[in-house]
Amino acid sequence: MAGVKLLSKSDANRLVGILGKTYKNAKYYLNFKTPIDLVAAAILSAQTRDEVTNSVTPRLFEKYKTAKDYANADPDELYQYISRVSFGGNKAKSIIHTMKIIDQRYKGRVPSKMEELLELPGIGRKTANTILINAYGIVEGIPVDTWVIKLAPRLGLTSNKDPEKIEQDLMKMIEKKYWHNITYIFKTHGKTMCDKVPICSKCPVNKICPKNGVTKSV
Repeated sequence: MAGVKLLSKSDANRLVGILGKTYKNAKYYLNFKTPIDLVAAAILSAQTRDEVTNSVTPRLFEKYKTAKDYANADPDELYQYISRVSFGGNKAKSIIHTMKIIDQRYKGRVPSKMEELLELPGIGRKTANTILINAYGIVEGIPVDTWVIKLAPRLGLTSNKDPEKIEQDLMKMIEKKYWHNITYIFKTHGKTMCDKVPICSKCPVNKICPKNGVTKSV
């Protein structure tokens, strides 16, 4: 990405530290109780608003509690619980396929290793990081969602657009103590302050942020 002004490591960590204090209640945005719940919710959330995903999962989780429950599910019946999410039919099949592998290969337990998670259908690196962090407290990387892709270049933390390259840049730039919730901090900051028209005048990192690509602010 041409013309991106990158922060120094010290400024990058100062920026993230300020945002962390500003949005100290920022947390993962999908509701779940178990790792199995989290896998299902994460698959459902692709190209779907969080509010929609969270609106369908209570009944879903009440019906399907284990990997075996999902593995033995009828796709049409499962679809009835998730019909409000985008591509619900395909996601029903994906969930069943994934849960069959978890049930058969891992005896019903969601894997806690990155390489094993990445072998599951419907689980990319972002979702694998999300599961490790939120289900097991294991921090190996940073989930790069659409808000991270949008804000990391704007804030001067990367010049890349590719999610995996962005993750690598952030891991090099940002202290590991911030990795577990930086994604959720960015999302909260984006929705609160730094959306299509950033509110730079009220931004807590206004004096540090290089405002890459910001053409209008208030």
